[in-house]
Amino acid sequence: MGVHATRKSRAWPPSQNKESDFMAYMGAEEKRNKILEEQNRLKKLYTKVPRRKKKLLEGLIERAAYMRITLQEYESDIDENGSVEPFSQSANCEPYDRARPVAQLYNTMNKNYQSIMKQLSDSLPEEETAKSKSDGFDKFITGREDV
Repeated sequence: MGVHATRKSRAWPPSQNKESDFMAYMGAEEKRNKILEEQNRLKKLYTKVPRRKKKLLEGLIERAAYMRITLQEYESDIDENGSVEPFSQSANCEPYDRARPVAQLYNTMNKNYQSIMKQLSDSLPEEETAKSKSDGFDKFITGREDV
């Protein structure tokens, strides 16, 4: 990376060091397990949904689970390394702070994750949605004579 901002990256192709390859594999395996756990957590919310609708929701659940775990990884990276980094176009230019690519990825993915979660939330069965008990406020407002 030379003069440009330094960052940690995994070498590709993988090294001949079997121990480091094993550790990278374990990270991928752990992520896969977390994604499966999140998928199962979300699927439990939709046990009373008709089978046909469940088929439609499966893709959203899979994407949401992947995004949630990936967002957690991005958050850890941002917490550790910050959301901006010094960057220089060349050796002759003064470095300036710019948003780190992971921060931009986080923002974009978080927006998409929120959208998917809204779709999933709207698809919850009626009895599964949080029904707020009336505290009498609406009745009070509609019952007023000056309204």
